[in-house]
Amino acid sequence: MLPQLNLKVDFESVTRNFKINNNFNWKRQLLNTRATIVPYAREFLGTFFIVIFGNGANCQVNLSSSPAVALQPKGNWTSLSFGWAAGVAMGFWVSNGGHINPAVTLALATYRDFSWRKVPAYILLQVLGSFSAAAVLYGNYYHAIDQFEGGDGSRTSNTSGLFGTHALDYMTNIGCFFNEFLSTTVFLIGLLTLLDKRNRVPSGLIPVGVFILVFGIAACLGMQTGFAINPARDLGPRLLTSIVGYGRQVYNYRNQYWIWCPILGPIMGAQAGTIIYDTFVYTGRDSLISKFLLPVPQPSCDMEENFQSHELHDGVCPGNPLHRHIQISKEKAAQAPTTSTSSAVSASSSLEVV
Repeated sequence: MLPQLNLKVDFESVTRNFKINNNFNWKRQLLNTRATIVPYAREFLGTFFIVIFGNGANCQVNLSSSPAVALQPKGNWTSLSFGWAAGVAMGFWVSNGGHINPAVTLALATYRDFSWRKVPAYILLQVLGSFSAAAVLYGNYYHAIDQFEGGDGSRTSNTSGLFGTHALDYMTNIGCFFNEFLSTTVFLIGLLTLLDKRNRVPSGLIPVGVFILVFGIAACLGMQTGFAINPARDLGPRLLTSIVGYGRQVYNYRNQYWIWCPILGPIMGAQAGTIIYDTFVYTGRDSLISKFLLPVPQPSCDMEENFQSHELHDGVCPGNPLHRHIQISKEKAAQAPTTSTSSAVSASSSLEVV
């Protein structure tokens, strides 16, 4: 006869454990999802801040120049330059050092170790961020734009330039392209200099350097084309203006100016700036150009970081081939007296036996 098994199942305990595990798995999935989203959200917010400050400065300075909007002008080119510089610096801070610029994203994917798989999503979020900021600004300055345009609700090129970049009338197409190409080349060289770890710029001061860089470009190179230096900051607001009443004129301006000047100009300028910096200055191993030009690094105790990473024995660094040779010579020299002493002891033992 089989013995009776008295099995008691604590259903309350099992249910409680199941709920705890379920809750833990749900939170872990949420954290994983959040970690995936964060870099893209930073790109959105970074470009949002660029346009809120930059195009906000455009609107305030230009709209206030009309007596129908303000009794006196509320700013000039200097304040406009400050607005754009503050926008890019704050965007860099908010994004925690993000790209916030499709030209930068493409340059880092081409010549650095940034993954090409992330490029489409980064650019999409950058454009969406600038589009959203332009929409907020348009709502904020809607009545001022109405007054500037004459109060009849019309939308013309007189105010479309508040959101998308326009060139001065005397500029040729080649001149417009070169101006954007040059500005973005200078911007990338300056930005990569700030980000280069060998220059030891404190991370908290990098946005300050970006502020100075953008302000300098705006003050010195910005007049002729409006210094886009960022395809997203032009494309997003331009898309917004085409939706709210400006129509196709924002695209047809100067034979599709929006493609070859504020988009292709910065993209090619960023490529050129990265090539110049990585070829003549940068020595990091994450650069495609550095990997091609520089030899395989040999450990050396002549540099500070290698002094920290290698243990020194009597002034000799085992990681350095030359120093290793010196160490071997020292070891042989130390073993020589021991060998001769052993021979002498053996000889004396032999004599005693004889």
